[in-house]
Amino acid sequence: MRGLRDRCAATLAVVVWVCSTAVNALEPAQTLTAPAETAPPAATIEWRVANPFRFFKNASDTEVHRATWLSLDAAKRAEPILAAEQALSSRHPDGWAATMIDDVCWDAARNRHDCGDGAAYVSPATHKVLLTLTGVDDQSVDCTWLTAPLGKTKDRGQSVRQKCSEQASFDIPYPTGARISVEIGGREVARTDVKVTDLLVAAMGDSFGSGEGNPDVPVRFSPERTATYAAKDIRLAGLPARIGEWKRIGDAAFNKEGARWLDTACHRSLYSHQVRAALQLAVEDPQRAVTFVGLSCSGAEVTWGLFLRYKGNEWTPNPPDLSQISALADAQCGRNTADLIDMPEAYHINGAIPELKGGLVLKKCRREMARKIDLLLVSIGGNDIGFARLVANAVLSDDSTLRQLGGWFGQIHGNMQSKALMDRLDERYKALNRAIHGILHLPWNEADRVILTAYPPLAVLGDGRRICPDGTAGMDVASDFSLSQKRAKASSDLADQLQRVMAKGARAHGWSFATAHRNAFIGRGICAGFTDNAFSIADDLRVPRMVDNKWEPFAPTDYRAYASRQRWFRTPNDAFLTGNFHAAGSVATRALAFQSLARFQVLLAATYSGAFHPTAEGHAAIADAVAGRAREILKKYGQQSTAALAP
Repeated sequence: MRGLRDRCAATLAVVVWVCSTAVNALEPAQTLTAPAETAPPAATIEWRVANPFRFFKNASDTEVHRATWLSLDAAKRAEPILAAEQALSSRHPDGWAATMIDDVCWDAARNRHDCGDGAAYVSPATHKVLLTLTGVDDQSVDCTWLTAPLGKTKDRGQSVRQKCSEQASFDIPYPTGARISVEIGGREVARTDVKVTDLLVAAMGDSFGSGEGNPDVPVRFSPERTATYAAKDIRLAGLPARIGEWKRIGDAAFNKEGARWLDTACHRSLYSHQVRAALQLAVEDPQRAVTFVGLSCSGAEVTWGLFLRYKGNEWTPNPPDLSQISALADAQCGRNTADLIDMPEAYHINGAIPELKGGLVLKKCRREMARKIDLLLVSIGGNDIGFARLVANAVLSDDSTLRQLGGWFGQIHGNMQSKALMDRLDERYKALNRAIHGILHLPWNEADRVILTAYPPLAVLGDGRRICPDGTAGMDVASDFSLSQKRAKASSDLADQLQRVMAKGARAHGWSFATAHRNAFIGRGICAGFTDNAFSIADDLRVPRMVDNKWEPFAPTDYRAYASRQRWFRTPNDAFLTGNFHAAGSVATRALAFQSLARFQVLLAATYSGAFHPTAEGHAAIADAVAGRAREILKKYGQQSTAALAP
């Protein structure tokens, strides 16, 4: 019996109880006392996705937004994207996007989403995750991290040995995941299964979806030089001029110093509410990644834009080569080839949409190869009813040059024409719905994954009833502008009618409809600000001019396009100071041989630069509404992780 007792005393702690029980059974009168064992600490593995917003190449860019989100207190998390935009704008006077625009997964030359690293963007094979070990008293000892792909018992994963205090990093297979374990001294102390949730968030639409009015890098002005568009017209003299060594307005050197966009042809921007909503969904859940495919284009309609190729508002040498529906189908296929399908009868709705009759060819990825869309963000309908032309009718003086132009700003018309077009919007939504399910393979019983976004009110005062008064506040950059309260009221009423038509269409097709932001825009329209004694440059509605060698009311170099301000719409003055779009001299001359070229350039700079579109703050407020609906949808389909932090 003594030999048995000695062998038990020398064995491992985990079998002491077994040995002592055996001894006691043989010698009931004797008791074997084993040394007390201290239970190992309860170690836990915590993990998060290294770069949850995959559209950003650099995890450090995503981390800026994640850290900003984490810094918000409970009250600000009620509107986290707006609060984050305001916090970021205070730290980045020229806008945060300027620091990130050069490192995104968009190949402008090919008009495709690509990170340039050879890896598949839309259908990732792995996600890098960061892991930490907690609950170990002595963090200075070595830990061995081991991985094993889930569901593949014969495959070996990665392993690394490092100090327990150090963060580990592994590429986790997607979608299968991996089992992670940690050993200390050959003994396993923690284990967990890691499976990353990756959402495909796609976005289509018009200028309100693209982020029009908010270039990723705004134009920069000279502190002393002025742009004189017409020496004999004081209203066109002494305006802010771009920096640079350009010789004349519209030449190559001048255009080189213009604003920069994520996509120039479409005026697509990182400030778009569609980008911001997808980004928020990524940063608020540490164990979720978001793959974002944004295709919205300024000026797009359901027909020319979504179904038919549309080259965008601004000329570029490489405009979009596909319609948005075809481009999204192509993206769904990843590295596979999407088929070209002739669809002559499917989408013109018995001739109600003549633009789609005959010759409609769309790309379509075969269902078994197409990645499923988790959320489809859509902003469309305004251009279909000619809303931009209604705005023009409300803000252009009767003798405006633009009232005679049809090619650049679009024909000017009133409510009667828009009402006629609105009657046809139902058919266009019906065709779009068919394409969403038939071409993009969104299941019919999951139609609420489509989020249609309402347009915010443009000129409603703080009481929610009155409209901005007659005048030129925010529009004195050119004499063509003069707001008519009567026309603006008629346009506002039609916008409310459009809202009802959009809501009806969303209900009919089972789409979600984001509208919570509309009330937030009340009192923040185009006339919100001051025309004298403004307490900040951001809220000054005037445009700077050089008078007697002095800038009045402020120097253009002091204007900050992304400063927080009361108005959430770009005025023509704001557009001139932010985007400052000009046509190349040769193009403008051909288009306007019979007009004043100088005056025309001023009008372009104050309109095609994004006038009457939301600011970055406005887009952030819209994004909060869209993200709110998105959370509800993801929760319904079991895609809202328990690790997600509550907004």
